Amino acid sequence: MKKKLTVLMAALMAGTCLLAGCGNKQAAVEDDTKQEVQTAEPAAADTEAIKETAATEEETVAGNQVILVVSFGTSYNDSREVTIGAIEKAIEEANPDYEVRRAFTSQIIIDKLKERDGLEIDSVEEALDRAVADGIKTLVVQPTHLMNGFEYTDLETALKDYEGKFDKVVLAQPLLSSDADFDAVISAITEHTESYDDGETAICFMGHGTEADSNAVYEKLQEKITAAGFENYFVGTVEAEPSLEDVIAAVKEKGSYKKVVLEPLMVVAGDHANNDMAGDEEDSWKSTFEAEGFEVECLLEGLGQNEAIQKIYVEHTKEAIDSLAE
Repeated sequence: MKKKLTVLMAALMAGTCLLAGCGNKQAAVEDDTKQEVQTAEPAAADTEAIKETAATEEETVAGNQVILVVSFGTSYNDSREVTIGAIEKAIEEANPDYEVRRAFTSQIIIDKLKERDGLEIDSVEEALDRAVADGIKTLVVQPTHLMNGFEYTDLETALKDYEGKFDKVVLAQPLLSSDADFDAVISAITEHTESYDDGETAICFMGHGTEADSNAVYEKLQEKITAAGFENYFVGTVEAEPSLEDVIAAVKEKGSYKKVVLEPLMVVAGDHANNDMAGDEEDSWKSTFEAEGFEVECLLEGLGQNEAIQKIYVEHTKEAIDSLAE
């Protein structure tokens, strides 16, 4: 209504000016009319600005929630992105309201990547300090560790030093934490290698091993694999028990196998997988099995490449997030 009245007044004034011979005033009125019409337009722009402000506020809320994925790390770039990177991506896709960040526990690997590739990755302490500096309110820490060993315990200790610096903080479970996890892992690795399970091939998984009591997960995994009917599957470690010698003895005892397939029971196919397992050195798993008369095939694929394994980590992250609401 105000616009119509303004235009009508402009028209009357224009007529008066014409009668009075004042053409230059007509131009001034036209300019004023245009200005009035233009001042009515920002309403739409204001709406967009409100939307942008709301979006920014939503981003701020989301930005206050972080999932920190903590891994030992690896200097093998290709393996890192298809294992650790794949786990991080799966967690990110499942939790769009959270920002996903990365931290490594191995300072040696962090230093090597920085020196060799110019790639900077946070240590756990650096990642926690960064989260505090960024004003993060909710922090979920998801380790990619296989078990509750020394590194997991160290992570628990590190988080205690940051008590009170976040509104909410929770440490999620490692891969093998419950009986359901064991069953899921067994299903994942046996389905992945089922084409090799022909009765003449021994399928051997090489884990890392630890001096911690949690090393018992390897024995438990072997027992559950065998109980599930997978007689041709064997589990050993490179730095603990069952040892390589234990695995070879079990393979020889179980049957007359002609071939052995080796695969790492580790998140990444890094140094241990490429050298201790698949290397040409005399004491590698590959060379040792060959010396025993077996044909050997090495699968240089980390557990992190297996989508079923990624799913377990995603579920553990969800469980941790759900616990914050209890």
